[in-house]
Amino acid sequence: MEKLDGKSMDIVKTNIEALKQLFPEVVTEGKIDFEKLKLILGEEIETRNEKYEFTWHGKTQAMKLAQTPSTGTLRPDKASSKNWDTTENLYIEGDNLEVLKLLQKSYFGKIKMIYIDPPYNTGKDFVYKDDFHDNIKNYKEITQQTTKANTETNGRFHTDWLNMIYPRLKLARNLLKEDGLILVSINDKELANLLMVMNEIFGEENHLATFVWKSRRKPINVGDSKFKPQRCAEYVLMYAKNSNNVSFNPLYSGETRSYPYEDQKGKYRLTTILKSNRGTNQRSTMRFEVGGYTPPPDQRWQGGEDFIKDLFNNGYIEFKNGIPFRKYYEHEEEPENDPFYTFMDPEITGSSESGKTELNTLIGNYHGFDTVKPKEIIEIFIRAISSGDDIILDFFSGSATTAHAVMQLNAEDGGNRKFIMVQLPEKTDEKSEAYKAGYKNICEIGKERIRRAGDKIVQETGKTDLDIGFKVFKLDSSNVKTWDPDFDNLEQTLFDLQDNIKEDRTKEDLLYEILLKIGLPLTTPIEEIDYNGKTIYNVAYGSVLVCLEDDIDLDIVQEMLKYQSEHMPPKVIFKESGFMSDAVKTNALQTLKKHGITDVRSV
Repeated sequence: MEKLDGKSMDIVKTNIEALKQLFPEVVTEGKIDFEKLKLILGEEIETRNEKYEFTWHGKTQAMKLAQTPSTGTLRPDKASSKNWDTTENLYIEGDNLEVLKLLQKSYFGKIKMIYIDPPYNTGKDFVYKDDFHDNIKNYKEITQQTTKANTETNGRFHTDWLNMIYPRLKLARNLLKEDGLILVSINDKELANLLMVMNEIFGEENHLATFVWKSRRKPINVGDSKFKPQRCAEYVLMYAKNSNNVSFNPLYSGETRSYPYEDQKGKYRLTTILKSNRGTNQRSTMRFEVGGYTPPPDQRWQGGEDFIKDLFNNGYIEFKNGIPFRKYYEHEEEPENDPFYTFMDPEITGSSESGKTELNTLIGNYHGFDTVKPKEIIEIFIRAISSGDDIILDFFSGSATTAHAVMQLNAEDGGNRKFIMVQLPEKTDEKSEAYKAGYKNICEIGKERIRRAGDKIVQETGKTDLDIGFKVFKLDSSNVKTWDPDFDNLEQTLFDLQDNIKEDRTKEDLLYEILLKIGLPLTTPIEEIDYNGKTIYNVAYGSVLVCLEDDIDLDIVQEMLKYQSEHMPPKVIFKESGFMSDAVKTNALQTLKKHGITDVRSV
């Protein structure tokens, strides 16, 4: 019976296996013979001392960090989840470097789109300090706020940021589908460095565009009388996993839109006809009564009074739950596509001020996020890149704008996209309004935004079949004890290891660690079967059968056989110390073998 490895996917081993498939003659006893590899590659080898390259202090360590497997796990937190039993969305709390390592097996090549808004290295950002030797220990220190901002007085200001971002982008690339894309927001502080890093990891040929977004409308009072340029733009770099495989959806064509409603005139869709009331000169002229409805003070109509009343009088405005929406009929919409410009007009995408206003409306103005991406900017990218049941990943989740955008688009076009949000649970300041409001860390704010945004979308659209839930998982050390003996009390250490599962962990904790280590998604269907007071887990419709109980006998093994898949022999997993005796374990293995089951493992 094979014992499950407690580590995440070994990327170095995977790379060696890939080389072995291409050039089997260069691998000797599991190691690469570089002299043979040079002979095979012929002239395509760089041998000059002076060559074009991008390097910095710590780059080698950053590369090693991306390749070092994680020994951690993700523990389920049903209490802070929403719709646990039915949702396919994930919210993961933890250091995103470790989380990305843990997701490698389960989500390798499965993510359609990644959007991230990492720290811009402004000198005030909270920057991760990665410890090559023990990242789980380092993570627990980080969540206690022992890591300071990367101040500009630091002699390695840029290199610290590069060492933070490099391994995360390296791991992120593995998760993309072959036609997948990644988008990274940045300002001009690290734009040049980010371009160099992205070119190295993804390839310059896969750089599809650099979008410019006007992020601020109003000038900042700089506190002095000097006339100087004011930064009002940010950038979004777009890279493909493989540019040859990429195709974009028309942004607003009738061919890709969903028309879920129908009346005597035909099929139609609904879109909002209200917008945030940002312009002070428009508050009076754009707020008027139509059909008995006047927008609230923080909103206005998307058009003048004559235009809106004309739409209403001709049946192009529909109210759902008291909220007005504009109707677009399928047979009336133009098939031409809207352009996908690299300059993102703030009239369409909104600005950071509108993003902050939207968050204020949802959870109050005490959240502590000063610069919030408007969901419209992320919606444009998702609409152009993704459709159907794609997975969207954001591993710098912040206030969870990406999750909000995914749910909103699903409501509009009938898609079934899923999101994975990852966020470090950075503690809020005890003196802050967010802390006083009950938000002890950033994750609490993000989760609350998703809850409220989902409920609001359902209320406004009337669609009750949307997936507005999320499963919460939290990064922690492995559920399985490691060999770390106390030589002053060796007898007690050996006694403790008779049961190798940590005392404060549940069977469910261990089950999800198993899913990660064998490469199954965290949303895989799981059926709990009670047999004589003991639990059998039927995972993925009989593909994996798990029993993590003590005192396992042959009756339990026979019961497990009833649930095996009809299409393929299942993996069967037990707790290492779970059998009643060695004799029972031996008989269990023989019984499973008689039924064609040879993949039997233990933890």
